[in-house]
Amino acid sequence: MDTTELETYQVQLSQVELALQTDPESAGLLSLRSELQELISLTQQSLAQAASSSRADSVRKTANSTPSHTWTAGSDCLAKYSGDGSWYPARITSVGGSAENPVYSIMFKGYNTTELVKGAEIKPLPPNHQEKVSAPSKRKLTKAEDEERDRKKKRNEKKLEVKAAKAKEQLAKQATWQKFAKKSEKKGVHIAGVAGTSIFKTPDNPLGRGAYRSSWL
Repeated sequence: MDTTELETYQVQLSQVELALQTDPESAGLLSLRSELQELISLTQQSLAQAASSSRADSVRKTANSTPSHTWTAGSDCLAKYSGDGSWYPARITSVGGSAENPVYSIMFKGYNTTELVKGAEIKPLPPNHQEKVSAPSKRKLTKAEDEERDRKKKRNEKKLEVKAAKAKEQLAKQATWQKFAKKSEKKGVHIAGVAGTSIFKTPDNPLGRGAYRSSWL
């Protein structure tokens, strides 16, 4: 039913009223007037209910479209992690998208993981969140994050092994050289750089000096 039907019934009723002025005792006109009055009443009630329902729907839509919380860059929140569907403390780093469908870039606290989430995937921190700051819950790493952590650990271990091997090799060379130098010194052979001597040093006695010079002439 709409207002057009209501107007039609009202016009018909006015026509019946005019006819009754000429023949007020007409049973047919009286019955028709009663039916029209009832139809008009029912139509008015139906239209009133429809208008009320429309207003209620409009209020609900407005309430649903209006965000319950206004988020800005720097806001702390709980965000749903796509890796396991659980909620973790995060911070909004930027806001994009449109006013009707905003998109938030968030970073989970304690991690370097950044994600893009919708409004339904973030919510305010609980009132007692400050009490839990000293012992925050840690989310489980994804398979990719766990593998990357293991790779970094193995690379670091390999570097330490290489450094240790080089240091061991250097120490071994040092020990061998020192051993060789000591043996040579006992035999009277002077090794350059050992005990301040030089490979060009000559014996202390004059004969030794002469022999040394003649060997070079």
